[in-house]
Amino acid sequence: MALPVRDQLKYWGIAAAVFLALLWFLGDVILPFLVGGAIAYFLDPVADRLERLGLSRVAATTTISAVALLVVVLLVLAIIPAMVKQLAALINAMPDLLRQLQVFLLDRFPELADETSTMRQTLTDIAEAIRSHGGQLASGVLTQAMNIVSAVIFVVVVPVVAFYLLMDWDKMVARLDGLLPLDHAPAIRRLAAEIDAVLAGFVRGQISVCLILGTFYATALMLTGLQFGMVVGALAGAITFIPYVGSIVGGGLAIGLALFQFWGDWAMIGLVAGIFVLGQFLEGNVLTPKLVGESVGLHPVWLLFALSAFGSVFGFVGMLVAVPVAAAIGVFARFGIEQYQTSLLYKGLAGRQPPPETRDAAE
Repeated sequence: MALPVRDQLKYWGIAAAVFLALLWFLGDVILPFLVGGAIAYFLDPVADRLERLGLSRVAATTTISAVALLVVVLLVLAIIPAMVKQLAALINAMPDLLRQLQVFLLDRFPELADETSTMRQTLTDIAEAIRSHGGQLASGVLTQAMNIVSAVIFVVVVPVVAFYLLMDWDKMVARLDGLLPLDHAPAIRRLAAEIDAVLAGFVRGQISVCLILGTFYATALMLTGLQFGMVVGALAGAITFIPYVGSIVGGGLAIGLALFQFWGDWAMIGLVAGIFVLGQFLEGNVLTPKLVGESVGLHPVWLLFALSAFGSVFGFVGMLVAVPVAAAIGVFARFGIEQYQTSLLYKGLAGRQPPPETRDAAE
């Protein structure tokens, strides 16, 4: 006989409480394992495809690891140092850029020459704050990120965890499937498949879109000769998962820098603007429909709320689990609404079919 609903809720509630407690107390310890598990989850379809091409699971995992190592080495040696250098240069140049903006505004709005002008005082304060604290802010962010976990342990543990989880992923999934409660196994499998579809459609797709657009923006802006083009392009690509925000923020920043650098050369300024117009067109008409799909059931507002809530409560580890938890809650909510709409609580007497004799009499 199946457990009563009250007992089932109690046990599932205990499991959820244990999960949250582990995140709270062991966040820094389990961080490498969460990251390794996430990497294995994202790369499992690639390993499956390589297996279908004839490779063994071990050979497929080894091939993926070798390619990933090569990509990381290229990033460390070529791209990341240049990006960090441009970011530092941008921070150092911000006071000069703001002074140029102040001169530009004074030429067109002479009333700002008044020393007591609120706008002028605000621009001056911003410039001084960036000059005095910009470097400290950049170093503070880097230090805080590295304090999440020991860098050496993180770098060593994550690839090892990802390698072994990727190699045994299908076995682990089959083992967990065999441990499902028999009464609820079909429903759990259905919900798990829907959660996987949401994560596959949104996370994998959006990561691909962000990487493609970030590479496009950074490369195109660098080819135009725009200063700090790599940083601006990477920033625009990184926040592309929020509709229109990536192109608006990146485009606004790039066009602002282009106005200072190419003032009077309207063709170059228009070219910079056209890069983001083209990027937005590609995102909306090619990349997102192909890689993400038209509907994955994970609204950007809900995603931002989950990231903010879990990040504020559980720190960086909470941000890592925010997306899968948000996807799961969304699937559970849709499942609950579906169950509710088929229940007597929703239909009431109006939703009940009349007895056969009543229908015959009415006819």
